[in-house]
This record gives sequence, C-alpha cells and structure tokens, in this order.
Amino acid sequence: MEITYRDTKNYIAKDLQDLFQSVGWLSANYPERLKKAIDNSETVFTAWDDGKLVGLINAIDDSELTAYVHYLCVDPEYQGQDIGQNLLQRIKEKYKDYLYIILIAENEPLLKYYSQNGFEYVDGRYVFVVQNE
Repeated sequence: MEITYRDTKNYIAKDLQDLFQSVGWLSANYPERLKKAIDNSETVFTAWDDGKLVGLINAIDDSELTAYVHYLCVDPEYQGQDIGQNLLQRIKEKYKDYLYIILIAENEPLLKYYSQNGFEYVDGRYVFVVQNE
C-alpha cells in the first residue's frame, strides 16, 4: 500500500461521505453539503490509497494572518501510519508565514496528538457552538 497526497479537490461526494462515516461524523449524513463545504475551503489536502480517500485536512483563512483547520480525519483502518501527521505538516508548511494556525481538539486524546505535532494548547480559551439541525 502506497499513500499518495493531493492538493486538488478531485473527490466526489461519496468519497467524502465514506471517509466521514468511517470516523462517525455527523456531516457524513449530508454528502452534497459536505462536498460543497470542502470545495469552498481555501485549502484541501487529501490522502489516497489507490482510488480510496483515506484522509483529509482542510483550512479556511483570511489570506494574511490566520488559518483555521476545520477538518482533519483519517479512516480508522489507516490511523497510526502518519497520514494525519503528514496532512498537518502540509498545512503548517502552506501557512508558515501566517501568525496563527488554529484548530479545535474535540477530545482528550487529540490534545496530546496535536501537541506532539507542534500545536500549543491555549488554556483559558473557550469554544462556543450553535448547532442547527
């Protein structure tokens, strides 16, 4: 198995749906909306095993100071193979001249993972969400 990385938006809604379902994310239930959202991101890097989408990271940015990583997901069957680390490195390289690259860790294990990949936990910051269904 050889993982290839792309910085083009050459996926279909089903590719995204399958990947997002593999990690149990709600957005997988809206494949066309998910595709539109990812397509509208300034930056998208994907990881492929042959024709299968196995990893993705995307970011939105203000074109100068701050980039926000929205999604980082790797199919559980492919986790532990440095795919997430490789995708994070690509984001860090692209945005190396920005003041901030911001992401949100949604659980405790991710705090450690992101710290190991060069991100600093900022204590005292709070995230607010309105979830519309």
